[in-house]
Amino acid sequence: MKLRIEQLHAHLEQTLAPVYLLSGDEILQRDEAADAIRSKAREQGFEEREILYQESGFDGSRLYQASHSLSLFAQRRLLELRCNGGFKFDQAGRQALQDYLAAPPPDCVLLLIGAKLDKGVSASAWYKALDRVGVVIQVWPVDYAALPGWIERRARGRGLRLTRGAAHILAERVEGNLLAASQEIDKLALLCPQGQADEQTVLRVVADSAQYDVYALVDAALAGDAARFVRMLQGLRQAGGATSLVLWALSNEIRSLAQMSWQLGRGMPRDKLYAQFRVWPKRKAAVGAALARLKPAQCWRLLRRAARVDRVIKGQQAGNAWDELLTLGLALAGHHLVVEKDR
Repeated sequence: MKLRIEQLHAHLEQTLAPVYLLSGDEILQRDEAADAIRSKAREQGFEEREILYQESGFDGSRLYQASHSLSLFAQRRLLELRCNGGFKFDQAGRQALQDYLAAPPPDCVLLLIGAKLDKGVSASAWYKALDRVGVVIQVWPVDYAALPGWIERRARGRGLRLTRGAAHILAERVEGNLLAASQEIDKLALLCPQGQADEQTVLRVVADSAQYDVYALVDAALAGDAARFVRMLQGLRQAGGATSLVLWALSNEIRSLAQMSWQLGRGMPRDKLYAQFRVWPKRKAAVGAALARLKPAQCWRLLRRAARVDRVIKGQQAGNAWDELLTLGLALAGHHLVVEKDR
């Protein structure tokens, strides 16, 4: 059974499944989900906890021994299997999991925790068996647009009421870093005994904990969100980001846009186009907005501009690399500055 992470609390109030799989790269939410399962297991008498690790050549017999051995301290136990390899097991490991899942021991709860599921795992026999008898929760990062709402809900859970403006400011300051957001909310809850925080309070208290990355930067430009692009580019610059990496990300996206725009002009259906260029569902809106703004000729002009930035980065042409990247990104976002002719 597949659940969204938001459904876990209600699920645990009703029952405790024999097996859980938590996957995803958003560590805060994944770890809190694991804590909720551990707490429920303790309430149900699963007081002993044993941790196993998926390593190269994972020994499936360890899972069998852990689930069938007698304990001097507790009759029920929680088994945690930490999977750092994308839940990829060798043949022996897959068989051990299948055997376990065919008849989960009644005195054990198995919790598998790891990063995002590797491609192909969902088609494996052991995963399908787990989906039948247990619960699968894939933890996804919170979208930027949804982050203020996530912050408001989490603050309410800490007894703190944030104004809408305060939540948006906090979202800007922690850009994508949920752990930093949680820490800042806890700090605000301590410093605001009245249980409320407005925009001025957040500006005064909250540190700039933004977790900027080049992929989110590119998506901001594609979506036409110039203010966010500028803020993120400044964050990368202050954090000592590499200009060559930013240019690579922008150039790669512009090159794909040029090809997609040309294919659209020749009548290719958009769904087929997105499949060919591997545009994932969460990026379709941003890519679609860029395609609506840019024609093939404009994309090629942006690529010539990117070549100029490359020469500046390499010292082959005068200029400031960060300023050039700013101009390139703003042009991609649909905000053109007065630019010298490409040389």
